[in-house]
Amino acid sequence: MATDRVVPGPKGKFFVGCAREISEDRIDFLMSISRQYGELVRFTIFGQPVYLVTKPDYVKEILVTNNKDFHKSSLLRVARFILGDGLLTSEDDFHRRQRRMMQPAFHSQRVNEYAQTMIDYAAKHADAWNDLDGQPIDVWDEMMRLTLAIVAKTLFSADVEGDAHEIGDALKGVIKIFERVAHPLAGLSLMLPTPRTIRIRLARRRIERTINRIIVERRASGEDRGDLLSMLLRAQDEDDGGVMNDKQVRDEAITLFLAGHETTANALTWTWYLLAQNPEVERKFHAEINSVLRGKLPTPDDLPKLEYTRRVFAEGMRLYPPGYLIGRTAINDSPLDGHKIPRGSLVLLCPFVTHRNAEYFPDPTKFDPDRWTPEQQRDRHKFAYYPFGSGPRTCIGEPFAWMEGVFLMATIAQRWAFEIEPDHPVEYDPQVTLRPKHGMTMRLRRRAVAQAEQTVNK
Repeated sequence: MATDRVVPGPKGKFFVGCAREISEDRIDFLMSISRQYGELVRFTIFGQPVYLVTKPDYVKEILVTNNKDFHKSSLLRVARFILGDGLLTSEDDFHRRQRRMMQPAFHSQRVNEYAQTMIDYAAKHADAWNDLDGQPIDVWDEMMRLTLAIVAKTLFSADVEGDAHEIGDALKGVIKIFERVAHPLAGLSLMLPTPRTIRIRLARRRIERTINRIIVERRASGEDRGDLLSMLLRAQDEDDGGVMNDKQVRDEAITLFLAGHETTANALTWTWYLLAQNPEVERKFHAEINSVLRGKLPTPDDLPKLEYTRRVFAEGMRLYPPGYLIGRTAINDSPLDGHKIPRGSLVLLCPFVTHRNAEYFPDPTKFDPDRWTPEQQRDRHKFAYYPFGSGPRTCIGEPFAWMEGVFLMATIAQRWAFEIEPDHPVEYDPQVTLRPKHGMTMRLRRRAVAQAEQTVNK
């Protein structure tokens, strides 16, 4: 039963509330108010009531139990300006229908078919570093290029890889601009004919032209190339037998292209950084790679054997979740553990904060992959960890991302390790995703053990 119990939180300044604090460093602000006021905090931004929710029980209420009372936040509705009506931005019956049609494309059997592509592209990328042993590289840029190539192949097939890179470049430009307007008044700013808005529109048209042409060509040929685009074109609603029109296919393709590219690249980058900082964990990680692969490239059958690698990746996403902030808007007055979340309120779920709560993760800043043993997971609240969200709107590409992360790490680590570059500044940049603010310059080091084993196996 909801009561009038006051939710604690900072008062902020007249009219603007906490707008300045959250714009300067949103993660630092959210971490600090969580420590000060607890796992349910209220503040305002330009008169808009905002609730920070980090308690796992509350996260479950919003994302699962009462998810129909909470729609996507205004920021993701603004994203519709870029992405159209894809899974990331759509709501209600339309979202459920689209997800229903797309689900077969992400069935485990279908996802497993992409494993070899991931391994092959990672091996090719690692080969390109052969002349760079001991040299500094921007690991973030390298992971972005690698995941872009993989999503280009799995989504559009190799013969349109050039088009996919064009789409990627256009999307990067759009997202860069979008990040600057990612605030509660973004919707208003995007309605105005500013130079920024015009640039977004032009980039969006460029993306649309390219994908529309690919869709037309693919429909005309009727060819199933085994990629995600072929699945989208053939997707059929099991309830009404309907199919997606060209616009729906295009919007979902753009969404998958973006979501399947940057988030994984960020997760991998932060994980390499954490490994380089923790030599004992890195040693155990390399020992598993040596034991399982024995100097050979991984195969799809090796996935369940790379258990410690999976734990390493999971722990990297605990400390640096790519989707560090999830926004919802309360569409009804909603009870939450004796409190009332008023209709129209913005609700922020912050995996970054929850994942660093000592109640659920003792010594929370420590990089410890053993948190992900079955025993430790069994004793932990299921909603203390949600890097991919949860409930009916959980990321549809989660199985794809887990497999990609593990195989890319295993393939690269077989040949290479990364060392910290002491003078490189490392800061997170909490924009649409959690990027490294200055890239991630690290020094390549060829792994001697892998080199020796490859020689033995020749």
